[in-house]
Amino acid sequence: MDTYEKYITIPADCVANVFGEFDRHMKKIEKTMKVTMIMRDDQLKIIGDQASTDKTIEILESLISLAKRGNQITDQNVNYALSLSVEDKLEEVVELDRDIICHTVNGKPVKAKTIGQKQYLNAIDKHMVVFGVGPAGTGKTYLAMAKAITAFKNNEINRIILTRPAIEAGEKLGFLPGDLQSKVDPYLRPLYDALYEIMGADSFLKNMEKGLIEVAPLAYMRGRTLDNAFIVLDEAQNTTPAQMKMFLTRIGFGSKAIITGDLSQKDIPKDATSGLDVALKVLRNVEDIAVCHLTSQDVVRHPLVQRIVKAYDDYEIKHEKKGNRR
Repeated sequence: MDTYEKYITIPADCVANVFGEFDRHMKKIEKTMKVTMIMRDDQLKIIGDQASTDKTIEILESLISLAKRGNQITDQNVNYALSLSVEDKLEEVVELDRDIICHTVNGKPVKAKTIGQKQYLNAIDKHMVVFGVGPAGTGKTYLAMAKAITAFKNNEINRIILTRPAIEAGEKLGFLPGDLQSKVDPYLRPLYDALYEIMGADSFLKNMEKGLIEVAPLAYMRGRTLDNAFIVLDEAQNTTPAQMKMFLTRIGFGSKAIITGDLSQKDIPKDATSGLDVALKVLRNVEDIAVCHLTSQDVVRHPLVQRIVKAYDDYEIKHEKKGNRR
């Protein structure tokens, strides 16, 4: 096999960011692409077969572009660029971070990090009801809440309502001491955490006291009509079909609803039907309703989470095939 040498210029102020601590990003790219990289001044020499060297240059160019726009290059960025290079979709990475939804209280920008997330955010902008379905760590709820808070700050809606079904994840919380709010708070804690990070505790508490932001169990939605609101239903895989229908029929004029869930992590009884499963089948052809399927490629937590999700997906597919052959 012929060996090729190609060069790419990396700006001095991007080198440390693109290469990572102890050159870990460079080592990851070298190992995956089966190339050798040698840095001399601002010139990086890439040695390998023609296809691998060309792909490596494309990967590095996408990372340099992200670094030039002030992004901190993470393991997730590198892994995602490597996976997209196989699908010839690297040019789409460059456009991902152009649109910032909002900033956290610490000034950190909130924006799409994967193509799937970008499509999800575009669907939220264009549709009244959006289903965000995918594994843990894909940013389904966090991005929906960022969109809700931005719409609230821009006076596009009058209030934010965040809800999830009060179903225990394998544990019983009903006998904990305290009043009703104390008992339901553990179910809603992930929503509070995201609100604190994006809005700040003081701003959140003030708006909550005024009734402009509401975090409540799904059961509290019954009998209400929600106008001019941004409503996020989290953990929708744990709803019953009746609960899901009840929630969807609460939506009023000027409102937007985002339903998020992970069909692989149901906490309902095994013989029970998920309201999310039913809704995806019943509503798939209804106008102004979008369904976004996020995958393990869209996981933006620690790279190990992505590998765990993929391992479980492969395991379930393997056992499903075995079951079909019986």
